[in-house]
Formats: sequence, C-alpha cells, structure tokens
Amino acid sequence: MIKLDLITGFLGSGKTTFIKKYARYFIDNNERICIIENDFGAINVDMVMLRELESDNCNLEMIVGGDGQEAHKRRLKTKLISMAMQGYERVIIEPSGIFDPDEFFDLIYEEPLDRWYEIGNVICIVDPTQDKNISDNSKYILATEAAGAGIILFSKAGLCSRQELDYSKKFLEETMKQFGCLKENTNIEIIDADWNKLGDKDFSRIINCGYNKMSYIKMPIVDGNKFDTIFYFDFTMEQELLRDNIRKIFADSRCGFVHRIKGVVKGNADSFYEINANRQGITEKEVSADRAVLIVIGENLNKGILTEFLGEPTL
Repeated sequence: MIKLDLITGFLGSGKTTFIKKYARYFIDNNERICIIENDFGAINVDMVMLRELESDNCNLEMIVGGDGQEAHKRRLKTKLISMAMQGYERVIIEPSGIFDPDEFFDLIYEEPLDRWYEIGNVICIVDPTQDKNISDNSKYILATEAAGAGIILFSKAGLCSRQELDYSKKFLEETMKQFGCLKENTNIEIIDADWNKLGDKDFSRIINCGYNKMSYIKMPIVDGNKFDTIFYFDFTMEQELLRDNIRKIFADSRCGFVHRIKGVVKGNADSFYEINANRQGITEKEVSADRAVLIVIGENLNKGILTEFLGEPTL
C-alpha cells in the first residue's frame, strides 16, 4: 500500500522548510514520492517554494482551499484517487496552517482510498519562537495538530536557548491540556535539535514515528471567518522597502493580527526573491521564478490599512 504522510504545523511554523529536508531524504533513497500542497486561499505560494524538489522521483501537486472544509475534502479525495494510479510509494500532504487533522484521519478510511493508502507518519512542526500571546482559536489549531502527531519537531531550535525551548514545550503541553488533548502524565515526543544537525538516527526516528489519535474537545476550526488571506499577484517591491513595511504591519494593530507574510517578490530589474516573515523575524533569499505572488495570512485583517503598506490587493 502507499504510505500517506501528513505534515502539520501552525502558520509560519516551518512546514515547507522541513518538507524540503524530509522529501530529499526519500528522493536520495530512490523512493518515488508525490507532495500535495494546500494553502488557505486561492493561490498556493508554497508550490513556488518547493519547485527545486521536482524530479523523476518527486512530483508536486496542488489543491486550493479557503472555501469550506467539505469542498476541500472532496478535492483532496479526488487528488488522492488520481495519485494512487501513478505508482508512487509515498504521498506527502502539506495542508494549510489552518487545518483540522480529523479531516485527514476520516478521509483515509473512506472508499476507495482505504484500499490503496495506509497512514505512514503524521509530523507536527512547532516554532518555539512563536508569539505565545495568540487567540484561543489559534491555540486550538496548534493543540489539535500536535495531538495527531507521532512526533513533534521544533523548528528554529538553533536560535533558542535551552530555557526558551523548555518554556515552549511547557506552553505546548499546557495548550494541549486546555483542549483536552493531553492528559496528566502523557508523554509527547519532541525533537528540539537544530535541523542543520539532524543525522541518520534522527531521520530514522522521524520516518518511523507513525501517528497518535488523542481525543479532544471538538470546536469549529474557524469562528466567524476570523482567519483570512489577502493576495498580491505580480507583486513588485524593493527588498529593503518591503522589509520595512512588513515590520510596520506587524507593529500596527489596525492591520489586524497578522500571523505571516510570505511569497516570491519581484525586486530590482528582473530579479526575484523569496520572503517569509512572522512576528519573530524575516528571512529572504534570491530565487529563480516566472511570476511573483505575496500572501498575508492572519485574523480580522483590514485590507484598507494593509493597502497603505503593500498597495491594492489582487484578492
């Protein structure tokens, strides 16, 4: 049967960065894989960021979301049926950072998927530098994504002290307990090593981690459409100016609570750069691309105020 892996994690946690390493491990071991990308909105930015993985042993597929769980579930099921016919040994799903893991567990047992697929690994990526002052809606998403994971990986661990990592672990545990995911004396397995130092033993743990199915208090994943995405297609802005404007956006409460700004942007002349920003910092690098798209993800976003910093949005 085909192994089906799920890589979860809240907005900006580092899922795409991890998938580059995770997928490369299987590609280098001659395993034929497919990565299915889904973003919370009409345009998939992470597909652009994963193009470097495409090869004879790795295919990238996309589904779009943002118009309801049932519609998304139908599209994912249709895509998985199509992928089952193409001889992959493993399919890796990277959902949006706003995702109900029960959708995955329910779907895998539906016909005809149950004849072709079995759950491989569910891996949750957690950013220990993430702002701890988040809404209960956001905490619920974080808790339930961690509840289904066979292993939890801390991203950006190399930037944190041991005290910060321990505090982040405690915050995660308390958040899971808040929604009934984690009972007293229940252990969760966390790898908090620098990703640049992960060795064969670490990857052996990761690729054999399996999954968990903790029970928890069920809540609507999105309350009153609080989560929103705003897109800027063919977006052009010089790096230093965009970096300054992003810092202003995170500091300006009128914009709403912005969780993440990411995308591929056209800079000077014909150059493109990838930008990935959250409240803890901004990373940038030059990339090769044909088109530019920037996405802003957050809660209660104010398009009018964001326009002051980024211009008129496309969607």
